[in-house]
Amino acid sequence: MTGEQVRWTTEQVLALAPDAASQRAGQKLGSPGTWSGTGRRGTALWGLCKGSGKTPYRTAVDLTEVGTVGFTCSCPSRKFPCKHGLGLLLVRSGDTDGTLVPEADEAPEWAQKWLDGRRRRAEKTAAPEPRAQPKDEAAARRRAERRASRVGEGAQELTRRLTDAVESGLAGAEHSGYQAWEHTAARMVDAQAPGLAARAGELGAVIGSGRGWPSAALAEMSLLHLLLRGLERVEELPPPLAATVRSRVGFSSETAAVVAEARQEGSLVRDHWLVAGSERATGGRVATRSTWLLGRESARWALVLDFTAPGTTGEAPMPVGASFEAEVAFHPGAAPLRVTVAERHGAPVPESPVPTGGAVGDALAAFGSAVAADPWVDAWPALLSSVVPVHAPAGDGDEGGGGAGGWQLADAAGGAAVPVKADESVLWRLLALSGGTPVTVFGRLGVAGFVPRTVWDAGRAVAL
Repeated sequence: MTGEQVRWTTEQVLALAPDAASQRAGQKLGSPGTWSGTGRRGTALWGLCKGSGKTPYRTAVDLTEVGTVGFTCSCPSRKFPCKHGLGLLLVRSGDTDGTLVPEADEAPEWAQKWLDGRRRRAEKTAAPEPRAQPKDEAAARRRAERRASRVGEGAQELTRRLTDAVESGLAGAEHSGYQAWEHTAARMVDAQAPGLAARAGELGAVIGSGRGWPSAALAEMSLLHLLLRGLERVEELPPPLAATVRSRVGFSSETAAVVAEARQEGSLVRDHWLVAGSERATGGRVATRSTWLLGRESARWALVLDFTAPGTTGEAPMPVGASFEAEVAFHPGAAPLRVTVAERHGAPVPESPVPTGGAVGDALAAFGSAVAADPWVDAWPALLSSVVPVHAPAGDGDEGGGGAGGWQLADAAGGAAVPVKADESVLWRLLALSGGTPVTVFGRLGVAGFVPRTVWDAGRAVAL
């Protein structure tokens, strides 16, 4: 077993948790007193955690590299990582003198068996794939044509639905309620247009939702109408904008094809990528983890999406604040952001220096440029340097900020400020870490305000 093991910070470990409940449960198991038989060798660590039964849970972690951290545990949890994996990493993070998780000559048999299997799978993945059988191009073309026809029919139905809603007035839309648009969204799913289904569902949620909903609903209707017109004339659009329209409607690009095309065109971007922030969301039966990367040399933002179906684990989360060198392929679009990691180079760095961001005005300009290229962008990544949380005077804050009240992030040197869109727990943690002094914060900037995700405290990245 090769490789040098590094101790992750508490913040980096907690950033791996799939949800807040797992964070709390993992912290409870981060005490050495709940563990026995702990050890480490190379990039692996293991231990036995006392549970409710007679037999302790066997837990092991493999810290091979950022983004491919492996966990195994004999507990019945379907979360990844489970609370025991988090607890073991937390014990290791507090192991300043190496006595809590001591160095061992060899791993126990059960841990070594899992590690060997993990190495074999990694080698198999890295090995050249056998030559694929030629595709039935004619059959693939027929499937694509059938889907395009169904999407077109669904788009026409949605256009009529929008026209009827506007002609009958927004008061009529409020009377029909959410169910009418929920039915429309279901029809778009049948038409194989998941992007249109999502936007129809969002429109239904806006109607009658509270003060100011007519303006918000009209804005959503306008964007949806623009998307439908774009789809109608997609063949006439410039290729980047056409790709954006197709993506927004629900036509996805295969990641392997995106990487292959980027290699052929020589458009892969090699850089040292900082893991600036991460979040996990569940929509329907599929969980989506979004990880934002910032290129050190290119200064480009990149978004990695990992979709996890029920009963599967997906990729291990990348720890916030870490960095790694890699080549990435940007998916086509008018404002390209999503990437697929094509190839990693060298060893990752678990903790990077505090990145250099910009002022609030710079972030607003970047968001404006993204919207100008892609009108359906609702938020854009932003890294703010030397900003201070301040409470705006009455009437100036975002009263609908999900518990944020009138709090804003303002340039410490004076200038622009942006409303903070966050729940109370995130807001108070941000305030505590700042202590009234300038901080560097990463988040998503949108029309509703700034959603903070990471703050750098004493040189370390802390996930909010």
